[in-house]
Amino acid sequence: MDFVLLSWLFALAVTLHNIEEAILLPAWSQTAGRWQHPVGAREFRFAVIVLSAAAYGAAYFAMVGGRESAGAYIVVGAALAMLLNVAFPHLLATLVLRRYAPGTGTALLLNLPVTVLLLREAIVEGYIRLHVFAWAGPLVVIVILASIPVLFAIGKR
Repeated sequence: MDFVLLSWLFALAVTLHNIEEAILLPAWSQTAGRWQHPVGAREFRFAVIVLSAAAYGAAYFAMVGGRESAGAYIVVGAALAMLLNVAFPHLLATLVLRRYAPGTGTALLLNLPVTVLLLREAIVEGYIRLHVFAWAGPLVVIVILASIPVLFAIGKR
């Protein structure tokens, strides 16, 4: 499958995942204990709208930038973040709490296969080099994680 097409499918998978979370997670977070700090619907929905839009922006920049572009590394770094997100917190929280953690279904059914395929094709088609991805991928994950509290704060206003 084509890296560029998978980049756009990744953005769509992120959007569907974020829609599931936007509907279910704010209420769930009120009773999730250490697995999720309580978060209001307004700030959470603002954050996932921005993060979903960023996924489309990354796909666009990967498409126009081509092989070994900053856009390619950003989209695969975001894919790494979503791949890690499948296990923690979604799957782990569902198992430990013995109840459904919002986002687990779309994480397993959409994000897991799309991100694995995207990362594979990025390597096979030469969109990324592993030695660069070894630092760029985690850097994108850190930037995404750091942006979440900032987006929550903006969304509260």
